[in-house]
Amino acid sequence: MEADAEVEAIEVRLFLEAIYLQYGYDMRGYAPASIRRRVMATLAGSGLTHLGELQHRVLADPVFFATVLETLMVRVTDMFRDPTFYRAFRAQVVPVLRSYPLLKIWHAGCATGEEVYALAIVLAQEKLYDRAQIYATDLSYEALERAKLGMYPAARVDAFTSNYQQAGGTGNLADYYTVAYDSIVMRESLRRNVLFFQHNLVSDHVFGEMNVIMCRNVLIYFGAELKDRVLHMLDQSLCPRGILCLGNSEHLPRSGERLHFGTLAPTERIYRRET
Repeated sequence: MEADAEVEAIEVRLFLEAIYLQYGYDMRGYAPASIRRRVMATLAGSGLTHLGELQHRVLADPVFFATVLETLMVRVTDMFRDPTFYRAFRAQVVPVLRSYPLLKIWHAGCATGEEVYALAIVLAQEKLYDRAQIYATDLSYEALERAKLGMYPAARVDAFTSNYQQAGGTGNLADYYTVAYDSIVMRESLRRNVLFFQHNLVSDHVFGEMNVIMCRNVLIYFGAELKDRVLHMLDQSLCPRGILCLGNSEHLPRSGERLHFGTLAPTERIYRRET
């Protein structure tokens, strides 16, 4: 049994290495026991008999890989996650956005949409929502479908509300959702200026001239080379003086110096393109 476990552990490592080499998603540093459980659960749900088959299909079929990725990646998201970020956004970014007649905002790696709706609420409270178009993208079709619904378990409301209050929210968070049985549904007024669709940061191209790009807690999944490539793609997707928002544990690498970004809020990883 011990020998079988060792072989399985090797197969899991090879599987993760194959994903990294083919797609650039780096899950090799995950806690071994945790990622091993997720890999084996993915295999069990696939209907395939062994990891070699799963690896072959993942490498040959990018669409299938997207479904596998959904079960492998640890998606941690919340409404007004990292409340201090939203305070900094209001203080440092909102005054800049007021100077634009129209706003194009890309929320890359939006997962199931909680943080998209948090941003929409901030824009609504700052009287900027009506002039904004938000493009919310993710690799996962399943996550996007949930994001489009804007429906979340009512059990999460207390956490949402606490984050909202810490983030400097004005008024009552309940003004922005309705209650339906054991769920809440974000109001249509928050969804009308949001477009959800698939986009792969690893393989797809420049998205457009955005005023703001939110790509928070996504780059942590990428190896150094891929991270650099994605950052350059994000840089090229911003208009001159556009704003890039990363996650609290992320930062521009040394090569980011040639991206020509200045810092608006260093602790909250908010940068502004200088050219």
